[in-house]
Amino acid sequence: MELTGAEIVIRCLQEEKVEYVFGYPGGAVLFIYDALFRQDQVRHVLTRHEQAAVHAADGFARSTETVGVALVTSGPGATNAVTGIATAYCDSIPMVIISGQVPTHAIGQDAFQEVDTVGITRPCVKHNFLVKNVEDIAATMKKAFMLARTGRPGPVLVDIPKDVSTQKCEYEYPAEITMRSYNPVFKGHQGQIRKAVQLLLEAKRPMIYTGGGVILSNASEQLRKLTRMLGFPITNTLMGLGAYPASDKQFLGMPGMHGTYEANMSMHYCDVLLAVGARFDDRVIGNPAHFAEEPRKIIHIDVDPSSISKRVKVDVPIVGDVRDVLEEMIRQIESGEARPDREALATWWKQVADWQSRDCMQYKNSDEIIKPQYVVQKLWEVTRGEAFVTSDVGQHQMWAAQYYHFDEPRRWLNSGGLGTMGVGLPYAMGAQLAHPDAQVACITGEASIQMCIQELSTCKQFRMPLKIVNLNNGYLGMVRQWQQLFHGGRYSESYMDSLPDFAKLAESYGHVGIQVRNPADVEDALRRAFTEHKDELVFLDFIVDPTENVYPMVQGGKGLTEMILSAEDL
Repeated sequence: MELTGAEIVIRCLQEEKVEYVFGYPGGAVLFIYDALFRQDQVRHVLTRHEQAAVHAADGFARSTETVGVALVTSGPGATNAVTGIATAYCDSIPMVIISGQVPTHAIGQDAFQEVDTVGITRPCVKHNFLVKNVEDIAATMKKAFMLARTGRPGPVLVDIPKDVSTQKCEYEYPAEITMRSYNPVFKGHQGQIRKAVQLLLEAKRPMIYTGGGVILSNASEQLRKLTRMLGFPITNTLMGLGAYPASDKQFLGMPGMHGTYEANMSMHYCDVLLAVGARFDDRVIGNPAHFAEEPRKIIHIDVDPSSISKRVKVDVPIVGDVRDVLEEMIRQIESGEARPDREALATWWKQVADWQSRDCMQYKNSDEIIKPQYVVQKLWEVTRGEAFVTSDVGQHQMWAAQYYHFDEPRRWLNSGGLGTMGVGLPYAMGAQLAHPDAQVACITGEASIQMCIQELSTCKQFRMPLKIVNLNNGYLGMVRQWQQLFHGGRYSESYMDSLPDFAKLAESYGHVGIQVRNPADVEDALRRAFTEHKDELVFLDFIVDPTENVYPMVQGGKGLTEMILSAEDL
């Protein structure tokens, strides 16, 4: 069967069971869009900007176990997509981005809307391809999806020149494919796993530290079983929230810069640390030299060998898929007779309870002005903790992580590694399309939401009943907080002047807009949004305390034990 390159691209997407493609058309991809038009298996979502298209595909992938797909044109289409690609790359999200390119004969000739897309994206993709022959499209697409979803996941870009999309060839989609240079390790080394199990069972002050790798490998069930079997305290990073239920008594909260006192102290003073699918990044452990001051044994499980001992030297490295390694650890513990030292563990839990008694998440609520933490707590109550929650980046992101207690994986979508403002609304779009009957809430701020606010138009077109929770404090909140604490209160360009009336702006797009200024009205506004207006997008603009800061916090360059727990510690 002879097909054009454009038709082959769409057939490949159909073979991969792709449900949605997020994109924006342009000259270099018109033939691909024509092929999309002539079929009905793969649905296209027209966003209003290419950055939002990639973010939405990213959100779709984060909330499911599938590969997100975006389609953009050449030149500015591709460069607009770079922020979304880099965001997915930093958080290891499986995606395939198809970009159009100028015709092969024009490459390198400074043609209209030409950029070196492969060169530009090389530092922020897992791999990329420039397809110069129509006969290579099917195999390249197969490789792209395989690379995106296996090993350490990540975005893969396929750049297709316009003339290649018009050429014809025999079509056959390969059933399977191998790449000589790509052989990710899935099974952990048995000897290393035995060493790890022995260390864990001999520990007096154990701690389990888990990250986004647990969620990416769908290992939440195994993590819960192992943690409960051992009876150890556990913490989830920002990217790992929901991998272990926040409501469980063994969960100590999030670690790191804005983590809990008990999680950070337990991380620092444990004698055996089990790190699972986490990378000891700067926002989690702070100063590596300070972290290394306390003697401890570290076990590190990760599918990517380059992440092991990158920032912190570990004692027992285990390269492999998190789920497979945890299953083997469970099997070895169940088949053996040794069990953790219950007496030592009880003493350790007594120390943890003492740290917990500090109640580091307490804040001063008010009857006169809305506290942002209160809004998030009420959102959690109204949704019973069952919503898909997306966030942008800044203070509201940290309050969402701290006060919305996630019990299930893939319910919390945010930009961790790159810290990209503007992702919240497109992430929510992707999650809503992936889960049409679910409650989806975007927790954002008045600065972040304006970076992709044009997507309110897309939401109207596709009838997405999102609930946008805007914590409006009139500032670039996290910037203002640091300027207050460490720059002498010089608020350089952090005040948001000339803000729109967000409720009216939402209404102009055809949605429901609600502005809330009184703390007594917060819960009622949220309940109405999820009941009266459950089938509509509701923009809830909460005017919150502009002076509120995120605590606890660890100043950059400081160690985990050098936390600022409240304004009184300054």
